[in-house]
Amino acid sequence: MNEQGWLNYALTQMHSGQWFGFNSKAQNYSTLIMHDSSITKPTEVDVNAKIQELKDADTNTIAKKASGKQKLLDLGLSEEEVQALIGV
Repeated sequence: MNEQGWLNYALTQMHSGQWFGFNSKAQNYSTLIMHDSSITKPTEVDVNAKIQELKDADTNTIAKKASGKQKLLDLGLSEEEVQALIGV
């Protein structure tokens, strides 16, 4: 996922609904606008922290999946059996 994708993903995880948008095709923090007046614009630090949290969770999920796959292989399952079980 590119940085613009991470930004959008993080913002959607901060509040529900269509509470934000961008005033330019360049979607970045400086072009972020609020559509919901009941929600205060998050700080850039808060947005960056949320992005890092989501990236860390994604990395952790990938690592756990790889670890689980290796454990199944270590138990004697074939690559084909593991793929049928977990799709990796």
